[in-house]
Amino acid sequence: MSAIPDGLDVLHVDQAIVVVDKPSGLLSVPGKGEENRDCVVARVLARFPDCIEQPSVHRLDQDTSGILVLALTASAHRNLSRQFMERLVGKRYVALIDGVIREDSGQIELPLRLDPEDRPRQVVDPAGGKRAVTRWRKLAVEDGRTRVEFLLLTGRTHQLRVHSAHEKGLGFPIVGDRLYGTGTGPGQLKLHAACLRFRHPGTRAPMEFVSAPPF
Repeated sequence: MSAIPDGLDVLHVDQAIVVVDKPSGLLSVPGKGEENRDCVVARVLARFPDCIEQPSVHRLDQDTSGILVLALTASAHRNLSRQFMERLVGKRYVALIDGVIREDSGQIELPLRLDPEDRPRQVVDPAGGKRAVTRWRKLAVEDGRTRVEFLLLTGRTHQLRVHSAHEKGLGFPIVGDRLYGTGTGPGQLKLHAACLRFRHPGTRAPMEFVSAPPF
């Protein structure tokens, strides 16, 4: 059995939570098979042996980089899970879009569901999909690509990736997207969870963590 690497960019840790900055290409939680054991959860468990067995309360796609909060105690896990479920958590992303967007800002509402014939691909389904809402704002145009800020109002699987690529969304995929764009391998996706806001599960104090995109 291969050892789990200890490398982990920890932004904050206390008795209840740990906040990390996940690199693109690293899983949030373990996948199937020995080759997919290495992930943020495994590294947290190795670094903090007193942590609960299942500390994950949310996740980022393997190819998405950025901020994750994990619970070190059962009570913190319950509290944080409730905040995410009740949409009390603020999430801001930055992405590079593979094209020039003319508009300056907008809101995308395209319901999503899993494509059971092509997992884990998500498809837009106005009749059977779950409500998915994204606000976006253009930050800059860089060499034929557009830097965009996203605010997630819902948290569906691959929401930003589909809302970017779909013709009724931004109309261009995120740079490096190997599922909805032209990316060819892990670690290429230019999508970064740049800001996360929530209340501390113990003290209830508002907390905000910011991470600059690595692109």
